[in-house]
Formats: sequence, C-alpha cells, structure tokens
Amino acid sequence: MKALVFHEFGGPEVLNPAEIPKPVPGANEIRIKMKAVGLNFADVYRRKGNYHLAGEPPYILGYEGAGVVDEVGTGVTGIKPGDRVGFADVPHANAEFAVASTKKVIPLPDEISFETAASVLLQGLTAHYLTDDSYWIKAGDVAVVHAAAGGVGQLLVQIIQLLGGKVIALASTTEKANIAIEAGAQWAFVYSEDWKQKVLDATDGIGADVVYESVGSTLMDSFDATRIGGTVVFYGMAGGDPVHIDPRMLMDTSKTLTGGDLWNVLTSREQRLERSKKLFQWIADGSLSMAAPTRFSLSEGAEAHRYLESRKSTGKIVLIP
Repeated sequence: MKALVFHEFGGPEVLNPAEIPKPVPGANEIRIKMKAVGLNFADVYRRKGNYHLAGEPPYILGYEGAGVVDEVGTGVTGIKPGDRVGFADVPHANAEFAVASTKKVIPLPDEISFETAASVLLQGLTAHYLTDDSYWIKAGDVAVVHAAAGGVGQLLVQIIQLLGGKVIALASTTEKANIAIEAGAQWAFVYSEDWKQKVLDATDGIGADVVYESVGSTLMDSFDATRIGGTVVFYGMAGGDPVHIDPRMLMDTSKTLTGGDLWNVLTSREQRLERSKKLFQWIADGSLSMAAPTRFSLSEGAEAHRYLESRKSTGKIVLIP
C-alpha cells in the first residue's frame, strides 16, 4: 500500500510517499480503507520530533481520519466490512489502509461525509468537551475565544452560540476577525489592539465569564479579561509557554484556572459514541457549519504541511489517499 513516511525529524521535505506492507488487523481490531485524513499541528510537532514517536523509522503520521471497513480481526462484533467509520486518535492514518481498535472507531451517519468526519472529529470533540466539561456554557454567558478563526476556534464560537452564550473573538488579523464574526461572534478584536480593554468595554467593565486560552503566552492577559469569579480554560500554548500562576491571585480574585485535554474525556467507546452523536446531530441539522476543507493528495503531504505551517489556512486541511 502507499503511505506518507519519514525516516528522520525535520521540515516538510522529510515526508515522502512510499510503498509499504498493508497492515493486518489483530484481535478486536479492524482495517480501514482510508478515504480522508485530517492534518493537525500535532502532526507537525511529531514530524519535527517535538512529540515522542514510538518504534523505529519509517514513521507514519496521521491520527484523525475516516474510511470504509476493509477487514475485521477476531473477536470483532457489531462492525463489518463496508461500514463507514471515523476516528480521532488512531496512529498511522497517513496511508491507504490503517488498523484501529474497535474501541476507537466511530460509526458515521450517512449524512456525514468522509471529509467532514476527517475535518471535525478531533477539533469538534475538543470544542464539545471545552463547553460541556471544562466549563459548562450557560445561557447568557460571555466567553472569550482565543484564535477564533482556527479550526477549534470557529467550532467553539458556534457551539457557545448554540448553548446560549455570547462570544468575544480574538484573532491575529482583521481578516481572521471577520471570519469569527461570520461564525457568529458578537465582537471580534485583533491582538495588536488593546484587546483586554476592549473585552472590558464590551462587558461594561466586568470581564468575561470564561476565557478559552489556547495561546499560552497570553495566560495572564486572559485573567485580566475575566470577571471576578470567572474561569480561564487553558487547553493549548500555540504562542509559547504560559507563566507560572500564583495561587494567591486565584484566591484574591475568586477566579478559576482549569485545564483541558480531550483524551481525559474520551476514555471509552461509549464516550466516543455519545459525544460524536451530538456533534453529528448539530452538523446534520445545520446548527454547526463548516467550510469545505482544503484538499491535498496523500502524495502531496509535504506541501500540505507547508501550507498548514504558513498560518494561511483558516479551515481544515485533509489528505486524500
């Protein structure tokens, strides 16, 4: 089978198509003929060597995707060849075929395309737990969303709206701020502005109920933009490491700092099915909209990585085997 592989860590140029043996499903595993693979910054970090990779080269990236069940291993029940499935955390997806544990696959409704599934599962399930577990959005809540034009950001904006909240979006450029407004944000500010003051102005000097912090280096600014008794949800550090937090500040302001990680909530197949069902329902009834992803063939994987790292993309990038 064809796969996108690399033998050493480095830039996009280390990625090359190769012919490798087709994987064989073991007990309670299935083999999937891949139709679309989601590209995420985690793939970039793994390619660079920032994230640990098990095993020996050639390495294969890709953890999110969708396709058709091709073969089932021993002990598999409830899943059969021909079924349409997706996943958010199965390794070696950058290939024509991938093997997955039955615990990690998610059945796809007919109205959810392979490309949609490969575009939404990782980021959509992240946005879901951030608004349902890390901080439960209630009607009337005002939420600040960092990097609101990104994949998770745009979904957060929409889900917060669906749950009755209002959104103050933050973005790096005016163009990206406008994307957040189109997604449903009531306000959108760029980082080059005095955005903390603008958040306070928008909330009559009170501050936001919750700030979804994915930049890292802006953590203390996020606290400044949060009301007394408010919450900062820290779930990423795309802009650099955060400072250490003095717990006395939390005590003095009655503010809460909480973290979030998707893998702490996707702990079972039941959790995957329950959470993805809600996500797919929102997409199917039009409550949650997504721009068409940017498509690259699997053999163009290096170019897809360059495009992602250029920060020019505002939607999802998918690789098509």
